[in-house]
Amino acid sequence: MVDPVREQLLASHEEFRRLAQEHTNYSLRLNSLIEKRYLSDDEKVEEVRLKKHKLRLKDQMQMIEQEYRRGQSQVA
Repeated sequence: MVDPVREQLLASHEEFRRLAQEHTNYSLRLNSLIEKRYLSDDEKVEEVRLKKHKLRLKDQMQMIEQEYRRGQSQVA
């Protein structure tokens, strides 16, 4: 199910859209690492780094969503 708030933000909020794109890029890279049978030491470090960055982006996106929802509830 698609969240209408997220859809609205993707369509109208440049920062949210940028964060979402970065989050997707990190997900794709992580998936390519996960598919490997063995990871080199550098790849293991990269995996941890990507997971942290991805989580940070998700937190930032959630903050924007919360601010948007608060703004919508004040208008209503």
